[in-house]
Amino acid sequence: MTRLIRIGDRPWRIEDVVAVAEGRARVQYRPDPRTRRLIQAGVAFVDKLWRGEDPLYGVTTGFGASVERPVPAALAVHLSKQLARFHGCGLGDIFSEEQTLAILAARLISLARGYSGVREQVLRRLCDMINRRVLPVIPQEGSVGASGDLTPLSYVASAIMGEGRVRFNGRIVTAQIAFKRLGWKPLELNPKEGLALMNGTSVMTALACLALTRASYLEQLASRITAVSVLAIKGNPSHFDRQLFELKNHPGQKQSAERIRKDLQRYSRQSGRTVSRLQDPYSLRCAPHVVGVLSDALPWMVRQIEIELNSSNDNPLIDGIGEHVMHGGHFYGGHVAFVMDCLKTAVANVADLLDRQLALLVDIRSNGGLPSNLTGSSQERACINHGFKAIQIGASAWTAEALKLTMPASVFSRSTECHNQDKVSMGTIAARDALRVLDLTEQVAAAVLLGAMQGLECRLIGKQLVRGDYSMEIDVQRQAIRRYSPFLREDRPLEEDLRRTMREIGRRSWPLYGKTSSL
Repeated sequence: MTRLIRIGDRPWRIEDVVAVAEGRARVQYRPDPRTRRLIQAGVAFVDKLWRGEDPLYGVTTGFGASVERPVPAALAVHLSKQLARFHGCGLGDIFSEEQTLAILAARLISLARGYSGVREQVLRRLCDMINRRVLPVIPQEGSVGASGDLTPLSYVASAIMGEGRVRFNGRIVTAQIAFKRLGWKPLELNPKEGLALMNGTSVMTALACLALTRASYLEQLASRITAVSVLAIKGNPSHFDRQLFELKNHPGQKQSAERIRKDLQRYSRQSGRTVSRLQDPYSLRCAPHVVGVLSDALPWMVRQIEIELNSSNDNPLIDGIGEHVMHGGHFYGGHVAFVMDCLKTAVANVADLLDRQLALLVDIRSNGGLPSNLTGSSQERACINHGFKAIQIGASAWTAEALKLTMPASVFSRSTECHNQDKVSMGTIAARDALRVLDLTEQVAAAVLLGAMQGLECRLIGKQLVRGDYSMEIDVQRQAIRRYSPFLREDRPLEEDLRRTMREIGRRSWPLYGKTSSL
């Protein structure tokens, strides 16, 4: 069921942006009286300024290092259009529909606070573009994260003016064609409106919202995969003992151990159970300590991104009621950059953890008596079956690539735009890196999940485990996976099994520990 989220009546949360991006919510422009007064007063004040004699940055002056170049009032009305046009130089892949919807929502939230000098009809047009899925075609590359996301957001401004290309009704068409079919007229942007649309952190913030949602699900899934790996490998459940985790009091670490304990159930309680080792390798024994870092970091990360999401982050900001222009640097995405750099490191560590678990599962020297490479073939055909051997190689490759991308982007600040932008955040690059690390880590998680379930079923077939040894939730997930990925008795291509598992992870299809997200 699609819900309605109003713009202007409360702060937005990350899950609101994700609901819009995933098509589970529509938006409505409905500010409270105070915010509407701010918006209208800001527009009136900007109109007064650009027609007067006092300079107003980006309205009656050039941009950036060109601030010393005066723009006469007769030409100021063309400046927004010129700004969007000369920034139309992005390259690289195109943002997905989901990412573009998140970007539009993030920009709308910031502008609707009333300090950007933007008319209500521009805000309503952004709402309409979201609800009718008129989505600017935005290249991913070209932003250094200050002055905000100028180049990618220029494609939003262009689309509002009826220029450039958009996705509409499943096709890429010109904005002009989409507007004609909808009966819309292109908007002529007023002075300051082009700058307000472009000069902010909304691309990096939108991507951060999507990344944190995925990371939140992944940290739960990692605990589930660990529990199944422990069962498959005949691991020692005492590593997750409640009393043990009271003695090192990191909340996320305790939470992960508690989840694993819940999944192991009778396996943990049964007296006299034979386990493979007194102490398992670190990738099992220390799993809560790895996953717990991500768990404990997420609440802090969420707070920082939600502050950014609900901020006025362009320049200059306009207090129309007090008739005050505020020149500053709120377009700087330093907090987003730092959060995304931290996130990708914590997530890549989870990839490394899970990759090591799969290495244990396929190796007869460490898997507690499971078949070599987890093959489910008969003894007669075991010599020609190799099970998960290639998947383990693939998981190692994906992990290596994820680890390689953990170099913090924020430390690679560049001096740009005639040394006016001489210290920049790199926030958008950090966010794109984080999403790529998440892609790779979800690939690893898909591989290890399939391998761990294969190992679990080998134990069930050999009657070394029974259904009551682990939680019902594990069995529900196992059966859901088996509907599209049968037990591997004979070698077959597993690409589609992996891709389907990736889709289920991306959809957060399996409720984990009672909910699908810890945000």
